Amino acid sequence: MAKQDYYELLGVAKNANAEDLKRAYRKLAMQYHPDRNPGNPEAETKFKEINEAYDILKDDQKRSAYDRLGHAAFENGGGRPGGFDFNFGTGFADIFDEMFGEFMGARRGGSGGNRGADLRYNLEITLEEAFAGSQATVRIPTSIVCETCSGSGAENGTQPVTCSTCSGAGKVRAQQGFFTIERPCPTCHGAGRVIKDPCKQCNGSGRQRREKSLQVNIPAGVEDGTRIRLAGEGEAGMRGAGSGDLYIFLSIGQHRFFLREGPNISCRVPIPMTTAALGGVVEVPTIDGSRAKVTITPGTQSGHQFRLRGRGMSVLRSTARGDMFVQTVIETPVNLTKRQQELLREFEKAGSKESTHPESAGFFAKVKDLWADLKD
Repeated sequence: MAKQDYYELLGVAKNANAEDLKRAYRKLAMQYHPDRNPGNPEAETKFKEINEAYDILKDDQKRSAYDRLGHAAFENGGGRPGGFDFNFGTGFADIFDEMFGEFMGARRGGSGGNRGADLRYNLEITLEEAFAGSQATVRIPTSIVCETCSGSGAENGTQPVTCSTCSGAGKVRAQQGFFTIERPCPTCHGAGRVIKDPCKQCNGSGRQRREKSLQVNIPAGVEDGTRIRLAGEGEAGMRGAGSGDLYIFLSIGQHRFFLREGPNISCRVPIPMTTAALGGVVEVPTIDGSRAKVTITPGTQSGHQFRLRGRGMSVLRSTARGDMFVQTVIETPVNLTKRQQELLREFEKAGSKESTHPESAGFFAKVKDLWADLKD
């Protein structure tokens, strides 16, 4: 069966440039990739065919040979030993690098090898800002695109020229037995272009050191250690290559009143002894700036927790809120007047300890039994 013309297979004209070829290949490769078409042999065959076509046409030397001789240029071992290409799939690898290279840190070839570095910035916010969300301004010392040469690295009035060693590919290939090894071009160091007249402002690097100001949106409900990624806000790449990313790491400062535990918050509230004994109502602040009333039941003990549902922290990417826990701390009165002391003594004599202090009465009863056992 006769092979389909490579240009027709990719759906491009014969005078298509490198970008047109890459765009067409990328679309078809994603459409027919085996991972997207499991168990479909026709898609797998199509995928191999478009890989073969792109692998030939993206290489200037192979494309020239194909334009002159057609498929015959690569038959009988002409560039594809034994009918099997040990470099199969390199075209798709290039596309994969283009799509995911910035996430992985840098691409394997071309100008992506000089991608700018990722940056980290530590930002401390308050618990109130974590609850409500906020916007912060950060100032980052970084590398930006050179304003004089617009990142090209070349002096005004000149342009970088295509590297003669790699023909602009940014990488060179060497055949070692049955395998093809790709390395960054030693002349242009992966850029694909060479600057003959470097920009005097940036010395040909295409970037300058500057401090830039950025607005960071902090969503409601973030937790300590949350990472926010600002794509492309890292250091500028060399000579027009892609910029790195900026990562904002959030830390939440200690609050003077609330303690956070995930979506919930808690606080310790001192309660007068009389309120704990007789019951009453106390007002406590909440994280949203309002006040909440807590009804203290008669006989409340120190350490008891009252739960206020839906008065805690915001939940990230949700309208829900956690709960707030109010822990009571019964306060023993100090600096009593003589009359207050007399009243307390009268109270102590008025009733039995078993009825007014059941917990302590039970405790000392157990201690008494323990001592009796020890004597025996």
